[in-house]
Amino acid sequence: MSSLSVYHESSADLPNKVLTHLEDIASTLAAVGVHFDRWQASAPLDPGSSQDQVIAAYRPQIEQLMSERGYVAVDVISVSDDHPDKAELRAKFLDEHRHAEDEVRFFVVGSGLFSLHVDDYVFAVLCEKGDLISVPAGTRHWFDMGEHPHFVMIRLFGNTEGWVGEFTGDAIASRFPRLDD
Repeated sequence: MSSLSVYHESSADLPNKVLTHLEDIASTLAAVGVHFDRWQASAPLDPGSSQDQVIAAYRPQIEQLMSERGYVAVDVISVSDDHPDKAELRAKFLDEHRHAEDEVRFFVVGSGLFSLHVDDYVFAVLCEKGDLISVPAGTRHWFDMGEHPHFVMIRLFGNTEGWVGEFTGDAIASRFPRLDD
């Protein structure tokens, strides 16, 4: 089940609130400029579906976002527990960073934890199958796929370079719960 835990940045041990209803999660995140939604596939997907099949299953939603927000590229990333570079991939995203463009992710399969550092608060969003999150450009955040990752995710980009992060150097991410905690 998707959830949102909101912490004060000085108190990583105890969230101020925990939300599990889609409407509550979406409205709380919207107040800090983050879009959260749930999508349904327009075609069934089988395990091992190709990137083209995954994109085709969500084509109407992808095209709408690309048209509305000017995204120019889309791809699919899949990481499982047997991925040879899973530890390196996890480490790449665990430190606080930001992007010059929106970070848009849709979970086709599995889950991951996006933690957003906005003002004095950390919004830890557990995203699961069907969840779309759009983190605005410049928002400090980190992502944890867990020690035993399992996800297939559609990514939309505003540039053709794909993922380009600027690390903040702040160690805040190390103080907050991870996906496996």
